[in-house]
Amino acid sequence: MAFNLSARLAERRAADLYRQRPLLETPQGPLVVVDGQPLLAFCNNDYLGLANHPEVIAAWRAGAERWGVGGGASHLVIGHSGPHHALEEALADLTGRPRALLFSTGYMANLGAVTALVGQGDTVLEDRLNHASLLDAGLLSGARFNRYLHNDAASLENRLEKAVGNTLVVTDGVFSMDGDIADLPALARAAKAKGAWLMVDDAHGFGPLGNNGAGIVEHFGLGCDDVQVLVGTLGKAFGTAGAFVAGSEELVESMIQFARPYIYTTSQPPALACATLKSLELLRSEHWRREHLDALIRQFRQGAEQIGLQLMDSFTPIQPILIGDAGRAVKLSQMLRERGLMVTAIRPPTVPAGSARLRVTLSAAHSEAQVQLLLNALADCYPLLEPSDA
Repeated sequence: MAFNLSARLAERRAADLYRQRPLLETPQGPLVVVDGQPLLAFCNNDYLGLANHPEVIAAWRAGAERWGVGGGASHLVIGHSGPHHALEEALADLTGRPRALLFSTGYMANLGAVTALVGQGDTVLEDRLNHASLLDAGLLSGARFNRYLHNDAASLENRLEKAVGNTLVVTDGVFSMDGDIADLPALARAAKAKGAWLMVDDAHGFGPLGNNGAGIVEHFGLGCDDVQVLVGTLGKAFGTAGAFVAGSEELVESMIQFARPYIYTTSQPPALACATLKSLELLRSEHWRREHLDALIRQFRQGAEQIGLQLMDSFTPIQPILIGDAGRAVKLSQMLRERGLMVTAIRPPTVPAGSARLRVTLSAAHSEAQVQLLLNALADCYPLLEPSDA
């Protein structure tokens, strides 16, 4: 029997779920050109405005001059360069952990950490709204896999009662589609009571959260005894690319020995690590970026509530506007785009059925005036939806 891909694609189009890649023709930033159209964008994850920072660009350029372009081999062969090592040490210092280990992508970091720690005879318990990479990692590990109710420590406790073998509890730090944060203290208490480990993927928390930008674990004042496995990505607030796992000496050594996505892939370009070191320096020294971002978040939420938009429980740069129907979410996104603003409609299967939304993301590179432009456009466009749409 032949694969009937045409029918699958047609079904997705009919359900208003067809995805297309917008073509970005400028560097990341608030003002972009997409598919030939100048737009004010509110849909990237460059939370601190570092993706096109001149000092970060200069650090990458200098790194390429010194270290060349490619990593050349895996870390365990001859691909572990000086900048990689320096970045790992800087990330360990930022997170207050003994060691950190670089991965090429966040997806690989999550796959590597989970599959290195648990397998057949073990248990992995995950939040229902975890990122796809975490869910895939749990399924691929071969461990008994179960999901607890979103951010619900009591639900987790019930599942921990039935856990067997080594048990790993896995959660996002900031949930990427809702913008809310995990109740880490409650999850850590539940895990610790049953001798389980807690793993947090803080992809969207590093940079915006914590007194020093070290993310949700710093925000709650927790340590290695509470969150044994900490994952962060570098392609969001850091403005570059890659990811890391931070934890104890034994954890990182175990990743090096057993994490297949780490062992069997070429290292990232050393020059990229040079750029990320500069981003990390700016993140730690320029506190105004987080302060300005917090002010923009407050401005947006106050304005959106006045318009009557349905927001979600988020104090992070992720500010979803819940619409419900996928077609209506696409319609509102298109209306904004006609007015020169880009806000992506997020639809199933990325979010649960009936919860399509516009995912507004704010950056320290935005101005108050630009956020007001977005609010003005939403005030104009939202009432134009049919009554049944709104």
